Amino acid sequence: MIFFSADTHFGHANIIRFCNRPFETVEEMDEALVDNWNRRVGGNDNVYFLGDLFFRASVDKVREILGRLKGKKHLVIGNHDSSWMTKELLDSHFVEVANYLDVSVGGRHLVMCHYPLLCWGGSGKSWMIHGHIHNNRHMDYWPLLQVRERVLNAGVEINGYAPVRFDDLLENNIKQKELPQEQRPQES
Repeated sequence: MIFFSADTHFGHANIIRFCNRPFETVEEMDEALVDNWNRRVGGNDNVYFLGDLFFRASVDKVREILGRLKGKKHLVIGNHDSSWMTKELLDSHFVEVANYLDVSVGGRHLVMCHYPLLCWGGSGKSWMIHGHIHNNRHMDYWPLLQVRERVLNAGVEINGYAPVRFDDLLENNIKQKELPQEQRPQES
């Protein structure tokens, strides 16, 4: 199977408050994210991770968590990933590492980047999968993303804090884009 995820921010205590995550401590969050990942993903599954896997974590912590995450991992680099990436970690834990991917997966043409794009090659018939924005609906770009049906956020906050298959990714994004104002996440 093929899964998508983004913005776990393993090791980032402040992300709990910034994104109103349902965890008391960073240790609780990290364990829940690993458990959720491994409950869905098997050893032969592919996970496309759209950036910000860790936030300023030590190489030992990165190695420990990556060693526990099941599946064949494909990393699209996010703005916080450079702090932990080493050649050894990338070579030993990822099938591929890129800033941008343009692939056919499961019969679908997918463009993947950490940052959401409004225009890309084949945008009328392909899908753009991204991370970076978490569950933030209060930025000035949100109205532009909200009306783009083929732009999908893989962030863990809107996807049950776990990697998701394409159909679930699509469904979760439809729900996120349709939330009434009173149910939208509050600005931090």
